[in-house]
Order: sequence, then C-alpha cells, then structure tokens
Amino acid sequence: MSEECCSKTENSLNTNCPLNGAKGKRVQTITLKSLLTPKALETLDAESNYFFCDSIDCPVVYFNDRGQTFILVDLKIPVFQKDQGFQVPVCYCFDWKRDRISQEIQETNNSTAESSIRAHIQAGRCGCEVNNPQGSCCLANIRKEVKKLS
Repeated sequence: MSEECCSKTENSLNTNCPLNGAKGKRVQTITLKSLLTPKALETLDAESNYFFCDSIDCPVVYFNDRGQTFILVDLKIPVFQKDQGFQVPVCYCFDWKRDRISQEIQETNNSTAESSIRAHIQAGRCGCEVNNPQGSCCLANIRKEVKKLS
C-alpha cells in the first residue's frame, strides 16, 4: 500500500504562481469546488488546470494556467501552509491541529497523529482531495509539525 493516501498528480503540469513566481503543485478541480466560497466558486473555470501555491508569504492559494487566482479570503477554511496559528488544521480529515499535536507531545512526549491518520487511511476514510487545500495527503505536513513541535 502506498505511504500516502491520495494519488499523485503529474509533475510535468507544474507552473509558477503569477504573484510570487513560486512553483505550484497541480490540484484537482474537485478540491477547489469543495473549498472555495460560493462567490469565488462562481468564477471557477472548470476547463482549466489549477495549481496550489504553498508559499507562506503569498496570499494566492490557487491559480490556473490562464492567470486566474484565488486568495485566502476565497476559501471557506484556513490554509495550513499560510497560517502559523495553533488552531489551523494540519490534517483536515481527522482534525489534527497544531495545538492538539503540541498538547499530546507535552503530555506524553510523543505524537500519535501519524499512526492515527495511517489507520484511517488503511480503513479508506481519508478525503484529502476534498478536505485539504493542497488537494493531497497531509502526512508530510504531520511529520514536519511533529518534528517542529517535539
């Protein structure tokens, strides 16, 4: 079984964010349909390729290959990569936030976040493509946060 819960998208389609020039990661249109506010969703070009900008210092979350952008206020939820707050989800499917991870580490000197999420993945419960703004599995984010907070 794959280590990650979501299928990888083609890297050859990557392009750069029109605001900061950072390389974007392709996301499925279903991700945007799930997470954009109704007003922003009305402007979605369903025939276009969309990309995720993970730069913390850039307000652009999604952009397409035609120059359209969606910024933080266009999303219904906070974006982990762009929000350093402790209430922002690291895992959007199973509600692992920075504060939950931090509290568990403080209390037990360990985090069960990754093993818990893996168990849910194996049970077929994750929905990263519709819950996570990056449109893919959170496990790399979880590992990074656990290491940072340990």
